[in-house]
Amino acid sequence: MIPSGDWLKTWNEKRNLLACPNNLNNYFEETELAGKKIDHLELGSVSIPTGEILVRDPLVYIQKDAEQYLIKVPIGEFPVTAAVVVQDDNDEDCDRYAAVKVQFTAYDAVRFEEALIGTEDLVDFNEGEFFGFNVDAGLGCVLDQETLKHFCAFQDKFHSENPGKNLYDDYFAVLFAANYAENPIYQREAGDWINWKIPGTDYHIPFFQSGFGDGTYPVYYGFDVEGNVCSLIIQFIDIELAYGEEE
Repeated sequence: MIPSGDWLKTWNEKRNLLACPNNLNNYFEETELAGKKIDHLELGSVSIPTGEILVRDPLVYIQKDAEQYLIKVPIGEFPVTAAVVVQDDNDEDCDRYAAVKVQFTAYDAVRFEEALIGTEDLVDFNEGEFFGFNVDAGLGCVLDQETLKHFCAFQDKFHSENPGKNLYDDYFAVLFAANYAENPIYQREAGDWINWKIPGTDYHIPFFQSGFGDGTYPVYYGFDVEGNVCSLIIQFIDIELAYGEEE
């Protein structure tokens, strides 16, 4: 969808309010934040054949008419990394994926700005707010408009061939459990991530746990010094806010 002229005008006026309040580089460069150990988990690559991307809960919000983000990204296969909050041995909580990054270029981001699709209500948007994407099944994924079409086709075929069956319980659960068996670090037994190759294609879509589970999470573009998109980061946990000492 092409944004209206009024929307673009408001967007340009308020772009400074869309900046991430955290330095997301720290999530992927530091080994400790807010007293918590941070480690990094490679999730394989994601396929971006058109550069028109979107972020979705892969079990709930995969629809043919899903809108992509306004700003296109480079085309190709790109590495995906999770920044993991590692829990202490005596902590009853599990390891949490605080953020997931797709790196498009060799350049570092010097600023981060929320990714939008061009229909958001910006008129009453204020500092400290975000739009984000919704999670209802505890998972997120990064897609391209082309991989979305193939995902939807797979989804439709599965349901037509398996009436009454559930896509997670009867298909993906086995893949998650198998990935846990092969790569148990920073995963629970049922599995916290997979790098799924869409059947009948060469396209890869990593699925990954969404930090604290269901909710709404912001997605940020990373821009380099020349203003080009160099990365995309999903922030599942504000580490300082979640784990820092209360003042």
